[in-house]
Amino acid sequence: MTETHKPVILVAVDESDHSFHALKWALDNFFAPTEDHNFKLIIVHAVVSPAPYLGLVQIGKGSSESLKAVGENLKTSAAGTIQKAKEICSSKSIEDVSTEVSQGDPRHVLCEAVDKHRASILVLGSHGYGAIKRAVLGSVSDYCAHHCRCNVIIIKNPKPQR
Repeated sequence: MTETHKPVILVAVDESDHSFHALKWALDNFFAPTEDHNFKLIIVHAVVSPAPYLGLVQIGKGSSESLKAVGENLKTSAAGTIQKAKEICSSKSIEDVSTEVSQGDPRHVLCEAVDKHRASILVLGSHGYGAIKRAVLGSVSDYCAHHCRCNVIIIKNPKPQR
């Protein structure tokens, strides 16, 4: 199968263990340790805009410096998240991986990435929020399952052994 004709699998990552568990699951289930993989892997990370943090900054008193610092912290965090994802891929002998960092609401970033790359599958982790937290905070996985134009696989962390 040529590179241009391989179906695309997008894996969403954030700073959570849930997303890295989903990445490991995708690698174990779609990227068997063979020479030629049947899928193209793209890891996507959404960085929230620093604008919501403006409310935390006193207007007129160092606000531009504070906003710049928040933006730099978000970039550093994103770079760390992508680096950890690449290390997980390398540990499973997967070197042919593309990464993408986009700014915006993760729900929209992921649906846009699915359309942009014509992904066949989106894999993402579930934070395991209950109904109330999901209603208040919103669920990225629930949104993607209903709005992305591809198959969506939501990976839950295994329950701890008792």
